[in-house]
Amino acid sequence: MAAQQTSRRSLKSIAGAILLALGFLILFANLNGVTGQITSAVGTSPEPAQGILPALVLATLHVLQDYAFDRVGFLSVLLQFLVPCWPLILIVIGAVLLRDVFWGRFAAYKAGQALRQWESVDE
Repeated sequence: MAAQQTSRRSLKSIAGAILLALGFLILFANLNGVTGQITSAVGTSPEPAQGILPALVLATLHVLQDYAFDRVGFLSVLLQFLVPCWPLILIVIGAVLLRDVFWGRFAAYKAGQALRQWESVDE
């Protein structure tokens, strides 16, 4: 019974790691194209010399204006943003599958810290 649970946990961890790595690989491979599509959809310039904060404010105002006055245009922009970002779905699923591994290591680290604290109090 314990062997089945361990193998299921290891398969889950392996699948999570593969999905996470594949998602990051695809996302970083297409990052330039994604950036170009997002900037063209929002109507901002991709040059960083203009400053990122004014560009984000203008993009936010543009999206809010489309949402308020042109719902079809808003959905079109939203679709243009979400379609190139589909590797994020793989990254999220991989992170969810790996959460037990990370939380287990975190709990072990916390237990080790607590043990060291008790040992230092006893001395």
